[in-house]
Amino acid sequence: MSDAPLAFTLTDWQQAYRDGQSPFELLHALRRELRAGDSAWIALASEAQLDAQLDALASALDGAAGDPSKLPLYGVPFAIKDNIDAAGWPTTAACPEFAYSAEADATVVARLRAAGAILIGKTNLDQFATGLVGTRSPYGAVPNSFNPAYVSGGSSSGSASVIARGLVPFALGTDTAGSGRVPAGFNNIVGLKPTKGWLPNTGLVPACKTLDCISVFALTVADALTVATIAGGYDAADPYSRQNPTSAKVGMPAQPRLAVPANPEFFGDAQNQAVYEAALGKLRELGAELVEIDFAPFRQLAEQLYQGSWVAERTVAMEGVDPAHINPVVRGIVAGGHNYSACDAYKAEYIRAELSRRINEALAGFDALVVPTSPTIRSLAEMDVEPVLYNSQFGTYTNFTNLADLSALAVPAGLRADGLPAGITLIAPAWHDQALAAFGQRWQQALNLPLGATGKPLPAPKPSDKPAPGCIRVAVVGAHLTGMPLNFQLTSRDAVLVEQTSSAASYRLFALPGSVPPKPGLARVAEDGAEIIVELWDVPQARFGEFVAEIPPPLGIGNLQLADGRWVKGFICEPYALAGARDITSFGGWRAFIASTQA
Repeated sequence: MSDAPLAFTLTDWQQAYRDGQSPFELLHALRRELRAGDSAWIALASEAQLDAQLDALASALDGAAGDPSKLPLYGVPFAIKDNIDAAGWPTTAACPEFAYSAEADATVVARLRAAGAILIGKTNLDQFATGLVGTRSPYGAVPNSFNPAYVSGGSSSGSASVIARGLVPFALGTDTAGSGRVPAGFNNIVGLKPTKGWLPNTGLVPACKTLDCISVFALTVADALTVATIAGGYDAADPYSRQNPTSAKVGMPAQPRLAVPANPEFFGDAQNQAVYEAALGKLRELGAELVEIDFAPFRQLAEQLYQGSWVAERTVAMEGVDPAHINPVVRGIVAGGHNYSACDAYKAEYIRAELSRRINEALAGFDALVVPTSPTIRSLAEMDVEPVLYNSQFGTYTNFTNLADLSALAVPAGLRADGLPAGITLIAPAWHDQALAAFGQRWQQALNLPLGATGKPLPAPKPSDKPAPGCIRVAVVGAHLTGMPLNFQLTSRDAVLVEQTSSAASYRLFALPGSVPPKPGLARVAEDGAEIIVELWDVPQARFGEFVAEIPPPLGIGNLQLADGRWVKGFICEPYALAGARDITSFGGWRAFIASTQA
């Protein structure tokens, strides 16, 4: 591609526009390079559709006073799985006879477009999002991006393929049983399976309405999280949308405690097993503590999705579709839902609730569960022979996740001996998406694998100057510093250390007499100030009030300016308490002062 960016991350696209390149020129060049015969695509933006979006982008830029930075996805192209609505585009769910013209954008699509993103195409899928293989579509099988003799994974096959080949920087998929994770593992990319209800499903053709999640594919964890944060949020139009309680942890400690399945199953695939075991070794190198747990309840819950009455939810979703128009394998699966009664459905729900409770209790005390994204991969020829059995094997470590209300992040883990990718997935309770992403970024930087199938290097991490979503950033200066007596008041509330930095050079630090444990007082002064070392912590909003309630007078929380000009919440001291207090500004920080007293 001569003019349009290829294999660009979000940061690269944003930089291209800062360098003066035009969205009109770049996106039309990109559109000309995309091939309608590529089985990853079901529909591509017409010239008129692209021009209409570019006109809307120009209007949005005028509304932003000409500042592209106010549109976080300004001019960034993206794709969506073709069971998600986009106004004026057909939605097929990979069934031409089912197709209809969408009158409105799905909520997530509307939010992304409002942020400046440009929809470039709709992608292929296992029909009606039923499958983990990428072969069950009248539009053709989507081949693996590393070796076309192998499956791409599904059902979000097209979305994963266009990301792995660098055609767009992010794409939306869906995930009911692993469709947002298995294709990521098979194509060396990132698949973020959000907490159910974080990304609203308004405008989604359902597969299992109580379990469906719109997911995000990207080349980097940072990009996937950025997109999910923009697209996510409560939507009253979706009865399964939920408010984030903002009480879950948003990061992981330097030495996380990770659960791993005892005696993991790989169905004889020694190459996938080797990549997984090497990944566990790398996790240990990064300081993680790995603890084996009984995987039986996870396996039992996974089996419920297709081997019990839960399959009837797919049957309900496809009521009114002529069976003659349905892929034979999909038709056989969906027809099985008629074999169960309402009594069976309630019994299945009781089993789900019991196993879900056991699973969440098993994960208590761990930062995440680490599993192979898939235990094995199969060729297209093998899938023709065993389309149901091998599909079921792919879901060994994915099928239970939405049934148990867990969040998940699939990340690359390396290449097998035959050159095919394999991945691992990090799984945690609901609303731990931010924590998984924080560790996922550490993991991706540690492995430093090329991006997808592009061969492009992983970009350097970009530090964030904003608190994690749902958090309040707090500067601590004394007894709450890492290793100090009151630090537990932060860690016990799942606060996360962001960085060590300094205040602006307009503060003085005092040792408060008689405080137990010893504490300092920080005071802003008009002159003769200095920079004081502080730590920045992100505290979940729902836990912030508890934290502040434990702060005794004369201390409190106010606004504190940092050396780089940022303002954050931070510890301040009532002026009356400084009379007679020892001025310790010359030490530059509380830790150095304490060390001097101990010496």
